[in-house]
Parts: sequence; structure tokens; C-alpha cells
Amino acid sequence: MSTTIAPTPPSTTPTPEEGFRFRDISKMMGGGQSTLRQFGILGSLVVIILIFQVWTGGLTLSPGNLINVVNQYSYILILAIGMVMVIIMGHIDLSVGSVAAFVGIVVAKSMADWHFPAWAAVLLGLGLGVIVGAWQGFWVAFVGVPAFIVTLAGMLFFRGANQWVGQSTSVAVPTDFQFIGAGYLPELPIALPFNVLTMVLALLAVIWVIGFEFFLRRSQAKAGSEVAPVWVSIVKVVILSALILVAGYQFASGRPGTSFPISGIILLVLVIVYTFVTRNTVFGRHLYAVGGNRQAARLSGVKDRWTDFFVMMNMSVLAAVAAMIYVARATASGPQDGNGWELDAIAAVFIGGAAVSGGIGTVIGSIIGGLVMAFLNNGMALLGFGADIVAMVKGLVLLLAVAVDVWNKQQGRPSLTGFITRRFARKEEPYPTSASGNASGK
Repeated sequence: MSTTIAPTPPSTTPTPEEGFRFRDISKMMGGGQSTLRQFGILGSLVVIILIFQVWTGGLTLSPGNLINVVNQYSYILILAIGMVMVIIMGHIDLSVGSVAAFVGIVVAKSMADWHFPAWAAVLLGLGLGVIVGAWQGFWVAFVGVPAFIVTLAGMLFFRGANQWVGQSTSVAVPTDFQFIGAGYLPELPIALPFNVLTMVLALLAVIWVIGFEFFLRRSQAKAGSEVAPVWVSIVKVVILSALILVAGYQFASGRPGTSFPISGIILLVLVIVYTFVTRNTVFGRHLYAVGGNRQAARLSGVKDRWTDFFVMMNMSVLAAVAAMIYVARATASGPQDGNGWELDAIAAVFIGGAAVSGGIGTVIGSIIGGLVMAFLNNGMALLGFGADIVAMVKGLVLLLAVAVDVWNKQQGRPSLTGFITRRFARKEEPYPTSASGNASGK
């Protein structure tokens, strides 16, 4: 009796192909489905910086100006972190500027009139953010009032509350509180022509980039996904590490007494934490599931109301953080604080690739979109453009960015910012979505 031996099936684990392939370049910032067209927003940021660097005679990338950009726009970037989560859910929050103004004036009054220490004032501000966010989240999640209406009411109410608490006057904050918005990494007693702690921070960032790339390749191999050739990872790590070290040296070599701002440290910590939350936690998966298709997520067991609640509450907490950083840098809280902040945050998120219909967007994409707006503002200010021109240019940039993205999607082409958003949303989405990809059942 003869025995038939079944042929051994071929291995399903993909192996990197040898040689150079042009499409491998697109894997520097994305996966196998990425194309060079999807580098639009990141490329736009680089082009904007280079144009203003030449136009301003080298001022844009000077140490003093880079420090100034971080100091001036860190609070908007913090707002963008929370706003992208709100927009992923298919909502919008118009109240963040007014909530920030209200928190700012209460925190300032607590130190000036009620003699709170700085740490207690910070806790008070965070507590107010939780209460305000829970209030608005309750109406959105459990009563069913659209977030647009709830936050429009909040914008009016908390703007009035700011003026009522502060009597439409400015309230100064003490010097020790100003550290979180106007402080820098301290100098060490080492005779070097740069701030040592800033360079240590840059080196830690390089180590993180190397480690992240290593664990990314290992996880892709374990999951049976396509792994980019080794040379792609090497080039990617070398480029990112060089950029980090150069930027770190620029921050470290500013005028004496300055270095990387404390507000920038707070921003970096929040970016890392929220990137992890949205990418690697159950809550993050629920966020994209509800935003992509609410009804399907609900049928899959996702508690969409609680997801709405926590997203809205989180937005107000981050508004409180942004408020305290701004007030600390401005040294006082006033009745005009927060005006237009919500528009800048929303613009950053949409320029960074979020979808109006929900379900698409990332923290990193929103930060890049915020940096586009920051360097546009900063570059035109260095060139002496008036506020009228700046506002018109910002409006056109926002319209163009969203219009081109929408046009590409209508043509069935990859989104300009899809390497940051759509691919990740599909990867993390464990629930069925509609064929169109638009949110339903909202």
C-alpha cells in the first residue's frame, strides 16, 4: 500500500524583496498601500518652512524663532489633540475657546484673590475641565442634543462666565505659575555652548525612534504583514534622527536662559499619551468604530454613548490645560482670551487629514496640520503682513487642503493625508463598516 505525501504548502510569511523598488519609498511614512501622493500635508509643511526660511533670510529656522513658535502655538496644538477625537466621532466642539477663557480666569483669581498655591490652582483648573466636560458630554451622550448645539450654547455661556467672574478685567498670575507657559529646561553647570538637557531630550527621542521602528518591524513580521526592506527602515531612522538632532541643537543653542520650552514638554507628553490611547487601547478602537459606523459599532457591543461622553469631557480637560499654559505665558488672564481658538484647532485637524463624516483622523496628523498653520502665521508675521492678509491666507489654505482631499476621495484615489489617517483607521477598525465608509446611524 503506497502512501501519498501531501505537498508542503508555501509559507505565508512575506519576505522583503531584494533590490530597489520605487514604491518602497512610500513605506517611509506608511504601509504597503501608501503612495507618494499621500505625503501631501507633510510635504506642504516642509515646503512652507523652506519658503519662509529663504524669504525671511534664515529667520524661520533660527533658534529664537523656533522657541517662539513652540511657545506661541503649543496651546493650539494641545486643543487639536482633543479636537481630532471629537471630529473622529463625527462631532464638533465650538466651546473650547470659551471654556479655556473661563478656566483661565478662575485659575488666575484663585491665586490672586483666594491665595491658592500654584499646584492647587492647576488642580482646580483640571477639575473645572472635568466638570465642564461632563456637563457638555451629558447633553450630547445621554440627552441626544447635537454636539454643535451643546457646544454653541457652551461657547456663549462660558464666555459670559469668564467676564462675570473676572468683571471684564485682567487678572495677573504669580511668577511660579508662569513657569509652565514661559519656562525652559534649566541649565546644568557644564561648560558647553548649548543646553545639555535639551540635547539629552533629543537623544532620548532618537532612541525612541530606533526602538519604535525595531518593534514595528517585529510586530509586522509576527502578524504576517508585509515588512518593508531593511534599507527603508534604515533610511527612515537616519533621516528622522538627523532631523531630531538638528532641531534639538537649534533649541539648545538659543540665547542664554532659553532652551526647549516647558510648554513643549507638556505637548510632547500629551502627543505620546494620546497617540498610544488612540492606537493601542480598547477605547481608541471604539473611537474609530463609532465614528466610522455608529450603528454597526453599537450592534458589536460598543457603548457609543459612553464613548461620546468621555470624548467630550476629554476635550474640555485639554482646553483647561491649554488655558493654563496660555495664561502662564501671558502672565495674566483677560476677557479676550480664547477668541478664535476653536477655529484654529478645527482647522489644524482638517488640514491634518480628518474626515468631516467622522471615523478618520490621527493625533500626529492634527499636530502636523497645526504646525502648517503655526508656520504660516509665524512666517507672515516675520515678513510684516497684517492680520487681514494672515486671516485670508489661513482661510484659503484650509479650504484648499480639504477641497483637494475631498476631490481625491471622489475620484477613488488615495487621500493626500491618507498615510496618516485612513490606512490606520482601517487597520484598527475591528468592527464592520458601511461600504461607503461614511458614518451612519448618527
